Amino acid sequence: MRINTLQQQFVDYAYSIGIDKIGFTTASPFHEMKNRLRRQQELGFQSGFEESNIELRTEPLQLLEGAESIVSIAIAYPSKMPNAPIGKQGERRGIFCRASWGIDYHVAVRERLSKLEQWLMERVPNVRFKSMVDTGELVDRAVAERAGIGWNGKNCSTITPEFGSYVYLGELITNIPFAPSTPIEDECGDCTLCIDVCPTGAIVGDGQLNSQRCIAYLTQTKGFLPDEFRAKIGNRLYGCDTCQTVCPKNKGKANLIHEEFQPDPEIAKPLLQPLLTISNKEFKATYGHVSGSWRGKKPIQRNAILALAHFKEQSAVPDLIQVMQKDERPVIRGTAAWALGKIGGTEAAHSLNEALQRETDDEVMEEIKKGISLL
Repeated sequence: MRINTLQQQFVDYAYSIGIDKIGFTTASPFHEMKNRLRRQQELGFQSGFEESNIELRTEPLQLLEGAESIVSIAIAYPSKMPNAPIGKQGERRGIFCRASWGIDYHVAVRERLSKLEQWLMERVPNVRFKSMVDTGELVDRAVAERAGIGWNGKNCSTITPEFGSYVYLGELITNIPFAPSTPIEDECGDCTLCIDVCPTGAIVGDGQLNSQRCIAYLTQTKGFLPDEFRAKIGNRLYGCDTCQTVCPKNKGKANLIHEEFQPDPEIAKPLLQPLLTISNKEFKATYGHVSGSWRGKKPIQRNAILALAHFKEQSAVPDLIQVMQKDERPVIRGTAAWALGKIGGTEAAHSLNEALQRETDDEVMEEIKKGISLL
């Protein structure tokens, strides 16, 4: 079979299995991205979740011997939540970012990549490949940009003309010499909305993101959230969509395409107080299928406590007192103490002063003192 015929049939098959966009690029090194990653490393902007070896992240031939090309795929996810519940006093709600609505995208993208692999194996003798999504070595955005999926916006997301930046990305390195696609021209222009509204100033321009300040990253950490970010997290339980929701290129992009990504409103925007005492078993049963659960319940619970403090939710005071007094984890106890001070009131003040006499963990004691200072 001629390579151009194979490529067209491959594209047609990709669309038939729920891939919304597909592009191709060579397996040559990503020189510009290598320089950007080195600069990011020098500045200390990395999150620590990514592959640390810059050579592996930018040189496909190190990942697959004899690599000729890379296939980049994009799958659109929804930006709108039909019938979204409204939080109110006494029933405050948190929010998972849009990329964590519906089934875990790692599962969905890998499933489609596996089908692409199988299709190639059935048609191309001696085909070789290596697929990855998000946690793989290559930088998804760099591959997608060079493969014509979209351009890398100032918000450090890949922006597609069809679906905005609400797309999951994956790639497949192969020894098949597919014809490369034409890259898309950057359309951000002079717009700096995403930079201007970032709650923590994490987007520093020139395609750089200081992950250490990014709320999406901070919501996934397991320790005490640094003081300067506590008032900025709002009711976010996992991730942050601010730089996407303000992007003019995302206007009107609802992307209600794939049933598997449609949000369950009670999971994507859950009540906060039940999260404070949810068991590991309950958490896994309720949230285990979404990508936002990958770090376990601890970060979600900590963020739920901060969200209740954000709302100054008085009805949560008894629950927060119980958490401060009985939870075995210092981060959760201490965060609850800080939240009680933020919410305030006689009951909160009395419980904090009592806790100061009883607590033995130094970090928790520090948080109790912070709480008392906020009263």
